[in-house]
Amino acid sequence: MSRGRPPTAGTDSRTAANSAPSAPSGGERAAPSQTAELRARLAERTADLQRVKAEYDNYRKRVRRDRLAVREVAVANVLRGLLPVLDTIAQVRESGDMSEGCVAVADAMETRLAELGLRSFGEPGEQFDPGRHEALYQFRCDEVSRALCAVVLRPGYLLGDQLLSPAQVVVAAPAGSPSPAAAQGLR
Repeated sequence: MSRGRPPTAGTDSRTAANSAPSAPSGGERAAPSQTAELRARLAERTADLQRVKAEYDNYRKRVRRDRLAVREVAVANVLRGLLPVLDTIAQVRESGDMSEGCVAVADAMETRLAELGLRSFGEPGEQFDPGRHEALYQFRCDEVSRALCAVVLRPGYLLGDQLLSPAQVVVAAPAGSPSPAAAQGLR
């Protein structure tokens, strides 16, 4: 052990105070180099903060967009699963075998599905569109100038602009034109 004064707490704090850069107090002015250094640090921290804020905003937008996409996929999957039920309801309605209770349930279900964005399409006389219609049969007809859906065997369904199920149709094609059914591989 050395002889002399033992270190005191005051000595250590004075040493630490002398080694740290001095900040201007109320009565002192900072040197121009210190002011420039502080402004540069402030600008750097501000730029960092703006970058982090922009990244967070982009993250929030991406999460919101992903949630909407997941919701749309989930709704489309549920609606696809219900399409056979809608087809069965349509067949029963055509046969006239529905009771009042069944009609009420069917109407309520169709209303709720429409609220989710489900739309049916496929009417006799519509122009045949191979992207929306599935030609099950076709025949030649001199009375039409373009391919038309003559009979709708099963309606198609859309969710927004997304095709869930094509309409199954019988196509009336003009005589002498290429067959729309041949384009789908049918004869």
